[in-house]
Amino acid sequence: MSETSTTPLLDRVRLPSDLKNLSADQLKQLADELRTETISAVAKTGGHLGAGLGVVELTVALHYVFDTPDDRLIWDVGHQAYPHKILTGRRDRIRTLRQGGGLSGFTKRAESEYDPFGAAHSSTSISAGLGMAVARDLAGKKNHVIAVIGDGSMSAGMAYEAMNNAGARNERLIVILNDNDMSIAPPVGAMSAYLARLGSGHTYLKLRDVGKQLTHHLPKAIDRAITRAIEHARGYVTGGTLFEELGFYYVGPIDGHNLDHLLPVLRNVRDAEIGPILVHVVTQKGKGYAPAENSADKYHGVVKFDVATGAQAKSKGGAPQYTKVFGESLIKEARKDDKIVAITAAMPSGTGVDLFEKEFPKRTFDVGIAEQHAVTFAAGMATEGFKPFAAIYSTFLQRGYDQVVHDVAIQRLPVRFALDRAGLVGADGPTHAGSFDIAYLGCLPGFVLMAAADEAELVHMVATQVAIDDRPSALRYPRGEGVGVPMPEDGQPLEIGKGRVLTEGSKIALFSYGTRLAECLKAATELKAHGLSTTVADARFAKPLDLDLLLRLAREHEVLITIEEGSVGGFGSFVLQALAEHGLLENGLRVRSMVLPDIFIDQDTPAAMYAKAGLDAKGIVVKAFEALGKDVAAETVKLA
Repeated sequence: MSETSTTPLLDRVRLPSDLKNLSADQLKQLADELRTETISAVAKTGGHLGAGLGVVELTVALHYVFDTPDDRLIWDVGHQAYPHKILTGRRDRIRTLRQGGGLSGFTKRAESEYDPFGAAHSSTSISAGLGMAVARDLAGKKNHVIAVIGDGSMSAGMAYEAMNNAGARNERLIVILNDNDMSIAPPVGAMSAYLARLGSGHTYLKLRDVGKQLTHHLPKAIDRAITRAIEHARGYVTGGTLFEELGFYYVGPIDGHNLDHLLPVLRNVRDAEIGPILVHVVTQKGKGYAPAENSADKYHGVVKFDVATGAQAKSKGGAPQYTKVFGESLIKEARKDDKIVAITAAMPSGTGVDLFEKEFPKRTFDVGIAEQHAVTFAAGMATEGFKPFAAIYSTFLQRGYDQVVHDVAIQRLPVRFALDRAGLVGADGPTHAGSFDIAYLGCLPGFVLMAAADEAELVHMVATQVAIDDRPSALRYPRGEGVGVPMPEDGQPLEIGKGRVLTEGSKIALFSYGTRLAECLKAATELKAHGLSTTVADARFAKPLDLDLLLRLAREHEVLITIEEGSVGGFGSFVLQALAEHGLLENGLRVRSMVLPDIFIDQDTPAAMYAKAGLDAKGIVVKAFEALGKDVAAETVKLA
């Protein structure tokens, strides 16, 4: 039975090759259906919505014109790629997006051959694409490489480093600049579309190459002058001077939602036999869904929502969000100290800096997706007596590590790092997990490292960072809600390098760093039921360690277990080093370090991820029994 004309076109498209069976006139309907499907899916799962809606037509056009997966299509940042996933054999799983065992919220090589490069941090696509293009040429292949970069990714220096290299090398490489906030282009229309089509056509490109060959035989000074005059004249009309200077042939700007404009330009670019080309496409974030169009920031990343109203599901918990607690605490401190400033790298709402900005707009600095610059910018402010708080996700600070070492640590500048999203983060998966900051900061001389065990501790630690004016410091805290403890009215600076004891015991000591403290207290209750007297201590500081507390725990207990939401090489390693230095590993003390396992844990709920990591109360109890040489199953039977 043949399909009727009423059959949705999207039902006929399982893979990009199926698009070839559609006429260009049918693609508009397909794009509308793809947009509706994307909205419906994200309403069920939550995730990044606005960026994906903005590239629906572009996604359709790219897969229609190019031959993926042989042609390599790289999405940067990967959260633009939900429509791409639907068109590349993953529609039947799109409602598992960001769920345990489901699809990643970003492009992922292990997930599909249509994802040639994983991209969850921004600004990597041009570098990766150039690497693929060079490899293609070395292998004698003819496929295309297309990097779609947008959603702020062009604010990072790495993109320009890659363009500079690509322009000098002159490999065939296509970069699509998805300009979705009108930050570069003026409004586009029929004239710019005509110029883009003309400028990307074979005739113009051939004339351009002939012109280059003619001027090439002239003296270099004259050659350069003529070439520069031509490009500046063209840049005056098209706006592409910057990219031309970097060695790219610039096409655009064109309307990224108009398939009549996109298709001929992409065909011309595909068939052009020249070096790197940049196609400037202007799109609207949230296109086609009114709530997302009207509030791009709130619909960049969403929880589950009602499609009809756009209303997002509210949290059922009663405890405040750690991010909000940080922002409000910093505001209180800044009211008392006009030297406090807040710096973020394109994540004001994700770090709580947006709250600070409302009250102190002149003391708030969003530097864009430029963590390297953010760190050194903060260091510069610190040299002038200001108190910069660099609020950056733990996973994103990895991008600015050399600056942390060279520009902050070596000079012992009092930059205050506030590391949101410490530990496992749930739906965003391993690319956004704050797994390594304890280790990569703890090895740096002079750093003070703190981890808030709950939201009240976070308030006090912000005040502590304000008071640290002779060296750098870092405060880590997780994503999500606190544990519901009473909140202090004001933060009080803690004594540097001093922890606290919450419950006293004599057999087992649980030495916690960070928000696993709540699970330690649960574990202590269960161990007590088994007749195992347990001390629970909160280190508060990984560096400097509370040596007096550590030595007491080691001398007064048979088992000492450290627990942290980080990789090997962090808090537990610092404890083992200190115990070894004091000869306490030679006296029968049973020491165990509980850290994240040596794997990248895929997305799930945070609770499920920590259970998989063995860092919940059950895992802590099992570790205690193992240290004592007891069988946990047998002990559980005895208790029953």
